Amino acid sequence: MKITLKEITVRELTKGFEDNDEGGVIGYDGLLDIRPPYQREFIYKEKQREAVIDTINKNFPLNVMYWAVRDDGGFEVIDGQQRTISICQFVNGDFAYLFRYFHNLQKDEQEKILDYKLMIYLCEGSDSQKLEWFRTINIAGEKLTEQELRNAVYSGSWVSDAKRYFSKNGCAAYGLGSDYLSGSPIRQDYLETTIKWISKDNIEVYMSNNQNEPNANELWLYYQSVINWVKTIFPKYRREMKGIEWGLLYNQYKDIKFDSKKLEEQTSTLMMDDDITKKKGIYEYLLSGKEKHLNIRAFTDNQKREAYEHQKGICVECKEHFEINEMEADHITPWHEGGKTSSDNCQMLCKYDNRRKSGK
Repeated sequence: MKITLKEITVRELTKGFEDNDEGGVIGYDGLLDIRPPYQREFIYKEKQREAVIDTINKNFPLNVMYWAVRDDGGFEVIDGQQRTISICQFVNGDFAYLFRYFHNLQKDEQEKILDYKLMIYLCEGSDSQKLEWFRTINIAGEKLTEQELRNAVYSGSWVSDAKRYFSKNGCAAYGLGSDYLSGSPIRQDYLETTIKWISKDNIEVYMSNNQNEPNANELWLYYQSVINWVKTIFPKYRREMKGIEWGLLYNQYKDIKFDSKKLEEQTSTLMMDDDITKKKGIYEYLLSGKEKHLNIRAFTDNQKREAYEHQKGICVECKEHFEINEMEADHITPWHEGGKTSSDNCQMLCKYDNRRKSGK
């Protein structure tokens, strides 16, 4: 990684500033791409934006910013987009600081701001070097997310198109599946989750392989398939469905024929079962049949002590005597056969026999 420190003024930074929304944001006399395809949307709130101008007005040092050097001699902002846009918007007259717009300032006040010097690191290097370097960078106290870092490293036509579906406020992915995914599109959570699903958790490999593809149609079609599959087999929505790794379940179970009516009846019954402490796990349990996803309620210490004293410390399987800390509680009638986590259904087994019996 080659890193060069460069000093520029606000005057130089804001020269030729244009904000064309989806068409891009440029500055530095057209040489700087302020919002490259991988960058997040502008997320600074009013107080944060004014804090940037306050720092400059008081001639305090502003955090160092980072630009990537492009092959064509231009630059891309890799850290500092929020600060850069705040500065450019103020000089452009888009918002006021202390109730005064830039054009309302006295000439000497304007010159003071325009002459303020910014410290910029220019970065050149391989993809792996950039990724490692980006992980050390902060944006006004907010670290880039892992997916934002990946977007920077694997920027290109594919990332640009993927962001159209997954990374905008009110994007298509949000409209279709916001009830099922956690996080925020603008912080790249939807994009990261979907790539994780389709790549089976090999996100960087998938992005590297698709970096120069003309579009992200494959990813978008996959996402639609996942969400439509979920809505089909579990047609009644419950809040517990949000944040489940639906894509990974889709990959594994999409070719199995499920009876959605039966699944709904089972879901309703399980939701009312007090012994199930992880209601979100009901969905994966119904697909896989594995009780571990439910976190069946454990016996209390009092229930364990009661059973231990009743058995006089004898394991009901091997008939040997153990101290209570050498034993574990077990359901006499298994939960899946209707057994409850109650005192009359509790027995104590030595750890070996309990784990052998339960397959732990």
